[in-house]
Amino acid sequence: MTDTGTTGAGTDWQAWQQSWDRQQEWYMPDREERFRIMLDMVEALVGSTPRVLDLACGTGSITARLLARFPGATSTGVDLDPALLAIAEGTFADDDRVTFVAADLKDSDWMSALPHDSYDAILTATALHWLHREPLAALYGRLADLVRDGGVLMNADHMIDDTTPRINAAERALRHGRMDQARTDGALDWAEWWQLAANDPSLAGPTARRFEIYGDHADGDTPSAAWHAHVLREKGFAEVRPVWCSPSDTLLLALK
Repeated sequence: MTDTGTTGAGTDWQAWQQSWDRQQEWYMPDREERFRIMLDMVEALVGSTPRVLDLACGTGSITARLLARFPGATSTGVDLDPALLAIAEGTFADDDRVTFVAADLKDSDWMSALPHDSYDAILTATALHWLHREPLAALYGRLADLVRDGGVLMNADHMIDDTTPRINAAERALRHGRMDQARTDGALDWAEWWQLAANDPSLAGPTARRFEIYGDHADGDTPSAAWHAHVLREKGFAEVRPVWCSPSDTLLLALK
């Protein structure tokens, strides 16, 4: 386990997990569906006892669903965010199937901190859009070296097709209208959730460090699924295609 700088004795980490899930679902009502398909494809391609890298793991949302479905799986969670890692570590503190690593995915040697040289599956969701195209392409190259032959990389994220501006605008308007209604009904947005974290004694320190690292928000890129697929093939994956999509998001699977 990593040291996040807080013990969080007495903190209800499961409540923080649930709070994070609800906040994320405000943006993505179909969040659980993408996780379900992701794990379906893990089972189909690498079986039910995989060694998984939960990339940019946040609070460990993927890891939680992975272990609930596949008790024989193991997971390495990697992230740089001290607050989200504190929640993840608090949640899985007694689970020896899970290891967390604090690392910056933009560093060329971040993989040296991992406990394993290869993984059956690398899974990530709604995280890599924080990166611009050049560092994301470089990351895909490193991940290609980390996935075993026959293993998979899956990325579920915002992947926008700029060739369909009217469709994009209509979908966005509908989605944001529904989000506004959910806010009226009491849903927390991203900024409000982080304010709650900053006011919690167990998370105040890690949250302050988190904003020192990232600032208010990072603006990366959201290229199309076709761009991601092209780069992944260039980096050494044999087969790449979407296995789930919504009007704004895609779950892209790359097979080594």
